[in-house]
Amino acid sequence: MVQVALDNFWLLFAGSRGWLWFALIAALIGALVLLTLRLRQPERYGRALGWLRGAGAPVAAWAGVLLLLAFTFAALGVLGPLVISRVSVGENARAGNGADLDAAPTVQPSPVITYLTERTYTRTLILPPTLLKRVGEQGVGALAPYLNDPSSENVTRLADQFRRSGQDVIFTRQATLTTEEPIKLDTSRVNANLDFVTPARGARRTYYNATFAAEYAFTNPLGQAVTARFQFPLPQGSGTLSGFKVIVNGQELSAADLSNGSRWEGRVQAGQTVSVRVTYAHQGARGWSYLLASRREPIKDFELNVRTNEAAKFARYSLPPTRTARSLGSNTLTWNLKDVITAQDVAMTFSSASLRETLAKLYAFAPLSLLLAAAFGALWAGLRGLRATPGQVALSLLALLAGLALGGVLMSYLPVVWAGVLGSAVATSLALRALGGAFWPPILLAAALPLAFLLVGHAGLVLALVGVVGLGALLWGRGARTLSPSL
Repeated sequence: MVQVALDNFWLLFAGSRGWLWFALIAALIGALVLLTLRLRQPERYGRALGWLRGAGAPVAAWAGVLLLLAFTFAALGVLGPLVISRVSVGENARAGNGADLDAAPTVQPSPVITYLTERTYTRTLILPPTLLKRVGEQGVGALAPYLNDPSSENVTRLADQFRRSGQDVIFTRQATLTTEEPIKLDTSRVNANLDFVTPARGARRTYYNATFAAEYAFTNPLGQAVTARFQFPLPQGSGTLSGFKVIVNGQELSAADLSNGSRWEGRVQAGQTVSVRVTYAHQGARGWSYLLASRREPIKDFELNVRTNEAAKFARYSLPPTRTARSLGSNTLTWNLKDVITAQDVAMTFSSASLRETLAKLYAFAPLSLLLAAAFGALWAGLRGLRATPGQVALSLLALLAGLALGGVLMSYLPVVWAGVLGSAVATSLALRALGGAFWPPILLAAALPLAFLLVGHAGLVLALVGVVGLGALLWGRGARTLSPSL
């Protein structure tokens, strides 16, 4: 990075070579004019030298400050692409100091509740004499092409019967199977918390830390005791789950086989209500969905609350939230469904600016921040009668440039937010040392205002608030100075 920076700075000076030659020629011409006046017109030489000492030196000094300001703008134009390139190399590296999470969009299906019951199915075949002869030779297996496979694990009882009718034989098979009938959920209370971590906070790519907590309740709808099953599918795309617990009527469920999710089976008396609580945590990215049903089914009482610190978008044909609550730094989305029939699901997607885009905005705004700070500082000093020498202003510009450069270098070692804040703090402290504590508002404006772009999604609000506060400070200062002579 150092070599690339040096090469870019040399190219910067090479591009300004024409201006440097012009300044050198102008300086030589001015020196020749002064030398000629000294030799031929000593009196005019004395007056010219006095004018240069009295008025020319301050003009030259402030001209040098303007040149330094222009150099600072050009240096920031070089520094920004260097920092972006360096951070991008670390972000896309195959190996790094931190874990590279295999985070993906998460899909959580709703649980399935059924009760076991028995159904008897009867199949009748009329066997002609030729087929009856084959049955006598091969057994009942000769009828396999005409019958369902009786080896199913759901078959609890199988009964075959032969009855003659004239020359034919009537074959009857009765199969009793265990089937599952659905049970509706009485209530569903689901809470999900999606806390996004961006590269600005140290992640190699944007992901979220999710916590899931749900409470379900269902009731035996029959007038007799049944064997009920509660099956909770594991989330898709969630990767590693931590703290996964399924608690049924206060007792934690321990399941060895989770290939089809976590399943509970138990005896439920007539009219008895079963409550289930499910909790887990995981990491995901880009999206989060909750599948209500695979077909149009009635939903009695469903409530989903999703809290997230990123703006959410909703997939086409998905259910929009019934209520949205926004606060500083977080959004709470609520789906409250009662007595509805739907086949739609809850599907959210999230998009956040990339780190490279954020840094590009930061360094593109930094020169404008310096200009705004310079204009604000001039008005601030004029309203309060403050004075600053060209040397102090030049040192403060160098301090701001050094702090921004330090913050850019630290972005390769620290989270971007901490690196930016540390660089801004160094720039502010050095500039205050150069200009003095009375100039703290314009210095803070120049050093810290670009950091607003690290607050992805809130930069516009921060800039607007800073503009309002700055204008209010100038108006308050003007009023205080106007009233002070009459007091």
